[in-house]
Amino acid sequence: MARRDRSRAFTVVLTLVAVFLLYLAVPNAGTAVRAARADGVPGTFTPRDLTCVVHPGHESCVWTGEFRSGDGSADRSGVELYGSDRYSNRAGEPVRAVDIGLAHRVYGPGGSNEWVFTALMIAIGLAILLWLYGGPLRRAFRRDVTPVS
Repeated sequence: MARRDRSRAFTVVLTLVAVFLLYLAVPNAGTAVRAARADGVPGTFTPRDLTCVVHPGHESCVWTGEFRSGDGSADRSGVELYGSDRYSNRAGEPVRAVDIGLAHRVYGPGGSNEWVFTALMIAIGLAILLWLYGGPLRRAFRRDVTPVS
């Protein structure tokens, strides 16, 4: 049974999809790792406003408030606490938080799981490229190798 080759259009479209996924994910890899490790400036987040959006089947909420670093070097308002929900905080009661360098978001001391989505996008992009071009690359390298007698 003969192997059917992929059309050029299919290869081009999948290549563009893979490159786009990598374009979106790779620049955010450092931020995702810092968020996962809660690697930043520790301080306190004081929740002020709760904003909720109701989706079919569930509710998504986030607290917005002020962040003040432990060393006093940063004092910002209008900051969201990642991973907060309706019941995680009370208005006016400070909680521990970490500033990883994002302008409008801080994280709890336990970090976040945002890295999973970023890693998944990178893995899918690389897998598509490997699937498209891995075979031709392996065949090209095999042709260049001369057998040892």
